[in-house]
Amino acid sequence: QVQLVESGGGLVQAGGSLRLACAASRSSDSSNVMGWYRQAPGTERELVAAMSSGGTTNYADSVKGRFTISRRNAQNMGYLQMDSLQPAVPAVYYCNVRSLRYTYWGQGTQVTVSS
Repeated sequence: QVQLVESGGGLVQAGGSLRLACAASRSSDSSNVMGWYRQAPGTERELVAAMSSGGTTNYADSVKGRFTISRRNAQNMGYLQMDSLQPAVPAVYYCNVRSLRYTYWGQGTQVTVSS
């Protein structure tokens, strides 16, 4: 079992930036995908960005050009740099690590962007 712990959420004004971090309790295996998801109240959890262990990235259209996902495999860390944040209802951002054999979720960190 791998525990994921997110940090870095908070309240920021529109146009500002936040950097989320995801710390894994240990290395899982060498082939997996790390993703960041978000969920606002009353909505389904949606993928924001994902990055394979090989470095391939995928972004939701709504965040392309503003968010950057990265990972440091040796430190069991993942990050989501969020720039030019837009006003929105508060959402919880979740870190996810998955492979063909497992899926792990963190407990989430809330992000609120005020106008």
